[in-house]
Amino acid sequence: MKNRTQWTLTATSLVIFATTALLFTGCQSSQQCGNTPAATSTVAPATAPAFTAIRIKAGAAAPFTDSSGNVWLTDQGFADGDTVDRSELTIANTKEQGIYRSERYSMSSFSRPLPNGKYIIKLHFAETFEGISGAGQRVFSFNVEGHDFKDFDVWAKAGGGLRAYVETVPVEVTDGKLDITFTANVENPEINGIEILPGS
Repeated sequence: MKNRTQWTLTATSLVIFATTALLFTGCQSSQQCGNTPAATSTVAPATAPAFTAIRIKAGAAAPFTDSSGNVWLTDQGFADGDTVDRSELTIANTKEQGIYRSERYSMSSFSRPLPNGKYIIKLHFAETFEGISGAGQRVFSFNVEGHDFKDFDVWAKAGGGLRAYVETVPVEVTDGKLDITFTANVENPEINGIEILPGS
């Protein structure tokens, strides 16, 4: 009788062990056991806001809106020099004459804080001073974020006085600001506007 009881207990133990083993083997995947996997949080990486173009009308005391609806800020960011407004002038070679009817002259530099990245800088020039009557009478140099422009002659570039000329310079800002320096050669440097546009 004792042997039969021991055999029954042993058989029962084997059945329990086998059942447990089968259950354990079948539950290796949480989905097979009916458990829902923990939800994983997916947070989209933060994106920097799109850069909005900056336009500055040199010499201007009030904002200016061009024919495309772009607002040009008042004169700012320059070191040294003076400003003049010649609102009665007619400027050729542009549909935006208003940009060229004011200017800053005799400045030494321009600076503007910017996020690091690539930009297109457009410098707007026109010779509007009545004391300049030909090429070679106003010559200066400037440097736009490391790009040198030596012996720049507004009259020669534009093809005469009262004519607009735009110099386009692709740059990369790496120190958090755009820097432009101006150096006089003959007469004083002058500028009518600066556009800072997103680059690629």
